[in-house]
Amino acid sequence: MAKIGVFDSGYGGLTILGEIRKVLPRYDYLYLGDNARAPYGTHSFDVIYSYTLQAVQYLFDHDCALVILACNTASAKALRTIQQRDLPLLNEKIRKCNNGAIVNCLGVIRPTVEAVPAITRTGHVGILATPATVSSESYVLELQKIASSFEERAGVGLFISQQACPLWVPLIENGEHLNPGADYFVDLYLRRLLEKDPQIDTLVLGCTHYPLMLPKIGQWIKNNGKRFAAGDIQIISQGYLEANSLKDYLARHPEYRNQLSSNGTCSYLTTENADRFSQSASHFIGSPVQAEHIVL
Repeated sequence: MAKIGVFDSGYGGLTILGEIRKVLPRYDYLYLGDNARAPYGTHSFDVIYSYTLQAVQYLFDHDCALVILACNTASAKALRTIQQRDLPLLNEKIRKCNNGAIVNCLGVIRPTVEAVPAITRTGHVGILATPATVSSESYVLELQKIASSFEERAGVGLFISQQACPLWVPLIENGEHLNPGADYFVDLYLRRLLEKDPQIDTLVLGCTHYPLMLPKIGQWIKNNGKRFAAGDIQIISQGYLEANSLKDYLARHPEYRNQLSSNGTCSYLTTENADRFSQSASHFIGSPVQAEHIVL
């Protein structure tokens, strides 16, 4: 029987894992954080693709039938290539070795985009993400795919603005994201985004680390929103959306669901120091973590 693998370049994917386990608690999970090579957001496409593929292959080799790329950068830069180029070859190899078992790899961007039309009133959407996710324009491209149907139904078009937040992930991973020193960078990036489009009413947190910034983001919007935005702003955080998307996916795909073991376990792997990861990860998910070090 197989597990569900959850991959991130670091700790952010733990926010996705936590929500998935709330919605689908009975399955077994294997989390892999490539902390030794994080952050991915500053790397080129080729490097991100190579690193992500190594992690995905590792999880498949360790009995995962499904792998969730709980990392917006990996989803933006590597998912499509892995799905189109690598999965057919991997599945052919796995079928021969494992009685016809099949594997798949899913990302976090599509479930987030699919939630936008039901939330926005004006059609003005803001994306906060890492530089790599912003430069990939993955959110823009995915939103453009649904723009015509949204315009027909809602009577307004979709207007998308992006803002890279390169210093948010370092703040979070160093435990400084809720301290007063983070206020400057929350103000900096939110001001820049709303200066591009004051009509934004829907804010997408396009990085799995960013839910940990929600107290600061929410407070900034409460204190400053009326000065910079034309109306109320709704915030989209990915964990809940990804969890329910996966639940729906498994309901529609028994070929994967039937491979999964149901012992309710979760194991953690990291390419960094295991003790350091365990300590930091415990803060992310609010319970003790015992990780194992691996080499990709």
